[in-house]
Amino acid sequence: MSEPKEIVPKEIVEAELVDIAPPPPVTPQFDYDEGGVPTFDYVRERIEGRTATAAGAAELDAVTGDSADVEQQFAAREQAGRDRLAEIRRSMLGE
Repeated sequence: MSEPKEIVPKEIVEAELVDIAPPPPVTPQFDYDEGGVPTFDYVRERIEGRTATAAGAAELDAVTGDSADVEQQFAAREQAGRDRLAEIRRSMLGE
């Protein structure tokens, strides 16, 4: 294997330090006040939006009824797993 070559700098450059101040934080124009606190209207809209989403999801769940079927399938699969485990244990004990 070849030996690594030595790197020799040809010219040393002195770096200049630049003092840059970070930009001020940006807050949304209408949703927050100057102190960064959300306005009452903004908070109310967020709560109403989440409430409407939850109500819509509950209504959809009631109409479709798929969740009950999924829960029944899960329970049946869990019971089948328990039964199979019990069968394996019985066979290992020689019953």
